[in-house]
Amino acid sequence: MSKKILLEHINVPGINTLAVYREKGGYASVEKALKTMAPDAIVEEVKKSGLRGRGGAGFPTGMKWSFLAKPEGVARYLVCNADESEPGTFKDRYLMEKIPHLLIEGMITSSFALGANSSYIYVRGEYFYIIKILEKAIADAYEAGWLGKNILGTGYDLDLYVQAGAGAYICGEETALLESLEGKRGNPRIKPPFPAIAGLYGCPTVVNNVETIAAVVPIVNNGGDWYAGIGIGKSTGTKLISASGHINKPGVYEIEMGITVEDFIYSEEYCGGIKNGKKLKAVVAGGSSVPILPAEMILTTASGEKRLMSYESLADGGFATGTMLGSGGFIVMDETTSIVQNLHTFARFYHHESCGQCSPCREGTGWMEKILHKILDGHGTIQDVDLLWEIQRKIEGNTICPLGDAAAWPVASAIRHFRHEFEEYVKNPAVIKEVKHYHNMHNLATA
Repeated sequence: MSKKILLEHINVPGINTLAVYREKGGYASVEKALKTMAPDAIVEEVKKSGLRGRGGAGFPTGMKWSFLAKPEGVARYLVCNADESEPGTFKDRYLMEKIPHLLIEGMITSSFALGANSSYIYVRGEYFYIIKILEKAIADAYEAGWLGKNILGTGYDLDLYVQAGAGAYICGEETALLESLEGKRGNPRIKPPFPAIAGLYGCPTVVNNVETIAAVVPIVNNGGDWYAGIGIGKSTGTKLISASGHINKPGVYEIEMGITVEDFIYSEEYCGGIKNGKKLKAVVAGGSSVPILPAEMILTTASGEKRLMSYESLADGGFATGTMLGSGGFIVMDETTSIVQNLHTFARFYHHESCGQCSPCREGTGWMEKILHKILDGHGTIQDVDLLWEIQRKIEGNTICPLGDAAAWPVASAIRHFRHEFEEYVKNPAVIKEVKHYHNMHNLATA
């Protein structure tokens, strides 16, 4: 069984309350940090841990912290990105709902390390009930003296606020989030300057997601070397994975980095295998924005090694045969899944969520959705498949923020690995107009 760090006490009754959280050792990292450690020493421990941002990019957290500018007399901010909107990703919601004080403890310890006296948790607007949970937990933390003035008599002050987003996916991008937090339209900023230099209100700011900040707690409690000893290679520690799709046991799992993808899908400890005994067809490993891989590629690398749940192994082979760990939104598709239909769903999402600031994304996402709809409606041509390929190439790398890439990569990988399906839709328009068209084409029973 894999080591549990963040979810160790998740099933303890009342763990969402301050009293029970304290009984299980909660807020020990705050005491240790504020009373015995200098802020720079905490940053060094996070560096040693090898913790990488759990929001999708996987950038080393300690290094990101060390970039924070520290001009005299200028405020610094820590902002928690809880705008979890990636289709297939719901692990931060689980953490905030079940054990909110873990995030609050991480915010206090991390804010102290960064020299921030005001910090924010920016929560996805649709998570309204989560906002209530966090506000209650923060109020309890204030009452107990973990927040506010002179915390633990150390002279350190911290105010913590919860801000609801308006439900825009783009606000998961850190600079769009900061714009929204300042009360403006959530459009991404052109970088540089990066938030570490000019972030919230023009001041030095670090933006980390929920899981990343929560992981700082065990790192401070146990040391960076301890955390670095868990996992594999540069993929240290554990990772929360939100698993969904055609599996027997969907849910949120904490895995030790380095287990095989095969074990994750088929073992009873995690997903429990494919639903109804069907065959695995494909997997989106890190949220809907990463390349989709067919079964043989998600289980085994191009060199014949077993694919592991780690940043490096999932990316092995580049986009030709690999993918990304991303946000950990693990979507499993069985043999009855229509890749084209599924891709159309993703394309609709990214077209709807494009902020429209730059042309390749604003126009390109719409084109991709329209072409996919045309193909699904029985009016597609082979030239449409080629055009779809060209459009995604024009979007990738040509937009202000990564939303353009997020929209392009699923399209590219679907055509790269499943072009035959697109051609079947084009060549058999009479068949695909039937309700169960995909299943009829392949003589498959519906799920």
